[in-house]
Amino acid sequence: MTENRIYLDNAATTPLDKDVAESMYEVMKEHFGNPSSTHAHGRKVKSIIEECRGKISNQLNCKPSEIFFTSGGTEADNLALRGSVNQLGIKTIITSPIEHHAVLHTAEELHKNGSVDLKLVNITAYWYVDTKHLEELLSETENCLVSLMHANNEIGNMIDLQEIGNICRSHNAYFHCDTVQTMGHFHFDLSTNLVDFICGAAHKFNGPKGVGFIYINKETKISPLITGGAQEREMRGGTENVYGIVGLTKALEMSYATLESKTQKLKSLKDKMIKRLKSEFTDIKFNGDPEGNSLYTVLSVSFPPSELGSLLLFNLDLKGISVSGGSACSSGAVGGSHVIQEISPNTDRTTVRFSFGKYNTEEDIDNTIEALKEWYS
Repeated sequence: MTENRIYLDNAATTPLDKDVAESMYEVMKEHFGNPSSTHAHGRKVKSIIEECRGKISNQLNCKPSEIFFTSGGTEADNLALRGSVNQLGIKTIITSPIEHHAVLHTAEELHKNGSVDLKLVNITAYWYVDTKHLEELLSETENCLVSLMHANNEIGNMIDLQEIGNICRSHNAYFHCDTVQTMGHFHFDLSTNLVDFICGAAHKFNGPKGVGFIYINKETKISPLITGGAQEREMRGGTENVYGIVGLTKALEMSYATLESKTQKLKSLKDKMIKRLKSEFTDIKFNGDPEGNSLYTVLSVSFPPSELGSLLLFNLDLKGISVSGGSACSSGAVGGSHVIQEISPNTDRTTVRFSFGKYNTEEDIDNTIEALKEWYS
């Protein structure tokens, strides 16, 4: 991390844990073989990959053969959607207007080229998926894939994974859930078989960038996205990112080993931020339902209209505070957030996403609040 800065952008990426880095370095020093080679050097590296696959499957209570390594969450989402359309005869994709672009843009492209119909499920007043509308859409379609994220990466609202899974099963629909923001932050028991696909990206839980995985239910067969080799049981061609896979596995194990204490700490930080913002600003607006069924690492805040609003992120950066913006810009000069635009079209407020990680402290929250007060005083 950059020294002496406050980092509150953990939903974008998290700092690499030093123990994770060390685990990767140990393999880098000793094992360089190509895992596709049949000699001793290759077999050793292949065994490392398979050991990692087994450890991840143990964490998720699934079979090792259901885990496939990718370059990250975006590739995993693309593989689930495109692979399903190509192999399963999917005729309709149902998703929501506030999904991550890895899903939304992919679904829109598949619709544009005539591969599928695209239907968007309604979002309720507090920005949850309208399950009644989802059931209505499913009752009108056949050969359908539902793709809904576990927790929205901008506003934090979560779906009930079991409820959506049951709805999909009752309508014989496939279910893909983008779990990039929640992997390493919630326990998953995939033995229930309520989902066909979930995914993870190591850099969201203090692992390295450029590596992730997809879970594909053993009963679901899809076509590969990347061809040209027999790696990953012919599901993803190309020499495996061995060191990244090692780091991914170590980071996931560490995240789940400390999950309860980490959850308690980050919930406390989020609650403190909410309370202090309410007490210091009279016209604050929280996006989504931060005190409801919401991801404990994410808080989206829209600040009161101000001539200084457009410079807020720049000012926080100058003061050593790293956060993300989410304000929609009606002028078109800046693209803005499609999620915030959906929630508050043409808003004149400046939206900031604060997202919390295991290295954050209460002092970080207090200092950020003081910087905000100074800016708006």
